[in-house]
Amino acid sequence: MEIRIQALEELLGAARTTYYGRARDQKSISLLEQVFDALETPAPQSQLESGRLPVCRYLSDISLSLDSDDSDLRQLMQAFMAIEPALQWRRRQGDCTGASEGFSENHANAMLVGPEGLELREDVWLGVSLVGPNVRYPDHRHLPEETYLVMSPGDFRQGRNEWVHVAGGETFYNPKNIVHAMRSSDRPLLVFWALKE
Repeated sequence: MEIRIQALEELLGAARTTYYGRARDQKSISLLEQVFDALETPAPQSQLESGRLPVCRYLSDISLSLDSDDSDLRQLMQAFMAIEPALQWRRRQGDCTGASEGFSENHANAMLVGPEGLELREDVWLGVSLVGPNVRYPDHRHLPEETYLVMSPGDFRQGRNEWVHVAGGETFYNPKNIVHAMRSSDRPLLVFWALKE
C-alpha cells in the first residue's frame, strides 16, 4: 500500500473541507464527492523536480489578503504554502487563443495530484493556477468536468457567455468539454481545480 506524505495529506484534507463547505451547485458537489472519494486511496509519489516561476511571487500577497473570518480558506492556504516549494510550476503549452499580452510570463500552473503531480494519478486531478494582475487566461477546454475553488476574486466565462465575477471563497463549475476562460483584475488570481477522468 502506498503511503502519502504528511504535507500532501494535510493539504488534501484542507481542500476537501473547504470545497465541501463552499460548493453550492449539485454538479460540483457530485464531482467533488467522486474526486475526494478516489483520493482516499494514495497513489505512488512522483520523482519530479520542483521549480518556481516568477509569477509565484504573488502567492504570499494572496495568502496575506485572505479574510481573517475565513478560517477554512486560511487553513487551506497555509497547507498549500507548506507544500508549494515541492511543486513543479509550469506555463501553459499549446493554443493560447484569447490570452492577454504578457500572459506567458504572468501565469503558472501546478498539479498536486495527477499525471504531473506530487502523487501520480490518472483517475483524478487536483491542481492550482496562478494568474498575475490584469491577465486573461486563454480559452481552453478539456473532456473532464471541473470545479474551481477561487481563492482570490476573478472573472470566469464559458463559451461566448458574459463574464461572471466570482468572489474569493466561491466555487465555479465547468461542464465537460465546454470552452472556458478566466481573468484577473488588479489583483492576482489563484484557483484550485478538481477534475475526474
